[in-house]
Amino acid sequence: MSVNLTSLGANQVKNTTSGEMVEIGSLWREQTVVLFFLRRFGCQVCRWMAAEVSKLENDLKANGVALIGIGPEETGVKDFKDGVFFKGDIYIDEKKQCYKDLGFKRYNAMNVIPAAMGKKVREITSKASAGGIHGNFSGDLLQSGGMLIVAKGGEKVLLHFVQKTPADNVSLEDITKALGISANVQAGEKPQCNEEVCTR
Repeated sequence: MSVNLTSLGANQVKNTTSGEMVEIGSLWREQTVVLFFLRRFGCQVCRWMAAEVSKLENDLKANGVALIGIGPEETGVKDFKDGVFFKGDIYIDEKKQCYKDLGFKRYNAMNVIPAAMGKKVREITSKASAGGIHGNFSGDLLQSGGMLIVAKGGEKVLLHFVQKTPADNVSLEDITKALGISANVQAGEKPQCNEEVCTR
């Protein structure tokens, strides 16, 4: 799907530090932005992904690119910030309007369980646990997320990624490629495991 940056840009998001409401378009007015849309602040997989993308923060900053996290609700944001899983600023899309406009789907009670128990999710949760990253089940369990990279001034969308399963994420290489920059970071290896031994 194509992204209408004009209508998307008018959506209001809340700065979790100041409490101020701003138009999301103001985030890319002066700089290129990587917008990381989390499913939930308490989600263990989301926390691992946040820590992964944060490895790029120094390289992004050096190239004038802002790293910004966006969550769909207030629930869990304090724990998330206290845990320092993410190095960028964090905003809340209280109406979930950006999530709707970007095609980030919502699960239902029937399909969320198989999605959450999939092999890729279990691989990341075991990796996250090994790295000391834990999660909880507070908040909206049905929302999915993704990523949007917008060029400075809203000139164009450089990357629009929609999660198909809770374990889907954009590789660090794909992020730097979309931005046309190089980065000196090592992506965290997702653990290899077979069905018998890898449980949540």
